[in-house]
Amino acid sequence: MNTSMDDSRLLNVTQLQEFLTSSQEVSIRLDSIEEKYHFIDRTVDRFSYKKLSRGDKHLVYVYLRKLTGYKKAQLLRLIKRAVIGKLVRTEYRRKNPNRIYTSSDIKLLEKTDELHLRLNAMATHEILRREKDVFGHTEYGQIAQCSVSHINNLRHHPVYVNSWVNGTKARNIGIGSTKPPEPNNLPGAIRIDTVHQRDVFHINAVDEITQWEVVVCVPVIAESCLAPALRFLLDQFPFIVFNFHSDRGCEFINYTVETILNNLLIKQTKSRSRHCNDNALVESKNASVVRKNMGYCHINQGMADTINTYYHDFLNPYLNFHRPCLYLTETSKDDQGRERRVYGDVMVPYDKLKRIAKTTQKQFLKPVTSWEKLNTIAYAHSDNEWAIIVRNEERKLFNKVFFTKNP
Repeated sequence: MNTSMDDSRLLNVTQLQEFLTSSQEVSIRLDSIEEKYHFIDRTVDRFSYKKLSRGDKHLVYVYLRKLTGYKKAQLLRLIKRAVIGKLVRTEYRRKNPNRIYTSSDIKLLEKTDELHLRLNAMATHEILRREKDVFGHTEYGQIAQCSVSHINNLRHHPVYVNSWVNGTKARNIGIGSTKPPEPNNLPGAIRIDTVHQRDVFHINAVDEITQWEVVVCVPVIAESCLAPALRFLLDQFPFIVFNFHSDRGCEFINYTVETILNNLLIKQTKSRSRHCNDNALVESKNASVVRKNMGYCHINQGMADTINTYYHDFLNPYLNFHRPCLYLTETSKDDQGRERRVYGDVMVPYDKLKRIAKTTQKQFLKPVTSWEKLNTIAYAHSDNEWAIIVRNEERKLFNKVFFTKNP
């Protein structure tokens, strides 16, 4: 029903006040937005709203609110617009009707996820930024500007298609100290654990501060294999290792490992009882790195040396120079005493190592290592270029694994 109203006989504020007093029990509303806008504009002009006193302006406001039904804030905005000029309804127009990220950008994101086995959004955002800023790949210019949260949205886009699948009694042993390591914000305190894969064992070591990671493979957990593998693993860290932390398993809590560490002047510590998170860093890396890259298939013991070559030449450089990690930036406790951690920094371990060296002004690299050598390795290939090489070598490795007969 259309409402027609003639208020032309209301010529001044006094008549307007009498109308409001006599019509308190009457409810009148205009229908369309155009009618309301036209009525507000006409009323403001007829009563010369700008020249009225504060009390008279309030009467006009009450009158307009009664007939339009607008809320206070909205009505005051419309009155202000009517005072400045003619009040007309403006249609909403989207400023940028075009898509920001094209199908090509989404395909670059998909390619990056495929090469790096779909890291979390913050790590992926850092790789895209490095492809553009560090390695100068201009095709990543648009997708590198994508926010961290929107990366997860684009992963659900129809253009994006996933093409990859990814009880003993305790007794006191006088080996190692039962306490967490004390790195003092310096690289060199490593956490170590083993991942078994049927007939081979992967030894995974991660530095607590920089998350520098080294993986080696042994056919069996025995003194004949563990001693050279441990030396080979420690040699691959570019900085001096001063702390060696593991769980209480017999593969590292033994006299052979103790002798090796004592000769290298490395302090040995082990996890505390009923502290399941003491070695959480390397445990998480076991799943996100070793299992994600090596899977669960059976591997013959004779392939251990071939896997070590793949780790040393390809996977370990990829983990430390081209795979971003998240770093702790804030720790706080809520009202209930629960610890809240914020991982706000994202960078590759090598960048973290350089940041610590710049901040502390300390020399912790081994004598045989220099920043020039590390820079040569870090910037010889971009993140995606090296990931392509790693995936190609991974396919070659698993072709050998699957077609190698058991002896």
